Amino acid sequence: MTRVRSFVAALSAMLLLPAAAACSSGGGDDPKNVSAKTAALGTLTPGVLKVAVQPYAPYTSVQGDKIVGLDGDILQYAADRLGLRIKPQVTDFAGMLAGVQSRRVDITIGGIAWTADRQKQGLFTDPPYYSPPAMAVRSGKTYKTVDDLKGLDLGTVEGYVWVKSIQAVPGAKLHAYPDANGVFDDLGAGRIAVGFLDPLIIIAAQKERPDLKIETQYMTPPSAEQVKAKPAYQYFQPYQTGFYLPKKATKLEKAISAQIDAMYENGELAKLVKKWGGDPEQFLKPAADVATSRRGVDRPDDWTPPSIEQ
Repeated sequence: MTRVRSFVAALSAMLLLPAAAACSSGGGDDPKNVSAKTAALGTLTPGVLKVAVQPYAPYTSVQGDKIVGLDGDILQYAADRLGLRIKPQVTDFAGMLAGVQSRRVDITIGGIAWTADRQKQGLFTDPPYYSPPAMAVRSGKTYKTVDDLKGLDLGTVEGYVWVKSIQAVPGAKLHAYPDANGVFDDLGAGRIAVGFLDPLIIIAAQKERPDLKIETQYMTPPSAEQVKAKPAYQYFQPYQTGFYLPKKATKLEKAISAQIDAMYENGELAKLVKKWGGDPEQFLKPAADVATSRRGVDRPDDWTPPSIEQ
């Protein structure tokens, strides 16, 4: 729901968002009688949460003025409790990041992976979920570790960080596609053995395209020793997602993070993950390196990542 995508691509798309915003589905007048508490959150328009989003079902898709999907549901829950009306602006992934970094939107969502580079140019909320390393495979085939992938034809979408991981697998051949449909088509046809995509994408494809005869498997993450020997293997590990905001939006980030943390505690996140086909045990428990990656970087030294295990 990583979309774990190339950070560099965002820097070449600084002019994408205004054109896309003209097609925004979230029209209408600005809200009246906004409370002082809501106004203090510092959104670009008081009472309105301008959200850059790329259609990426079942994480995000725009229907009318509503963002539908796992990320959309999580943000809507937080926005309702903060008194904010969501106003989506449709763009592509590079435009999402660029819109945040230039502060033309308040936030962007949709399986965005936390990285040290991205946090230098924006703010990340606490993780709304952790994306496990998922593989789309043909039914009857089993792959568990990186070693199982050696010498195979492996597919993913252009710009996803799995490109780097696949290139590091001995003897593996990378097949990069413009979108997930290309991955599924070639997987179903037997031209690739494994496709690396966000898990809910694979789960949705299983239901929508049963003729492909594919299934979802979760990789056993590579060990620390393997990652040290081949740093690109880090992208075969679970990654933490986040909602991404401009650097100056500190009050808004803290408020949304607080809502996310509460959703771990009250069971709302587990409910939403299940709604969209995911397993809370896979999505809502952080790996050990989540805390160490952010402590002293964009979180306090004693920060504890949210989890359904308290």
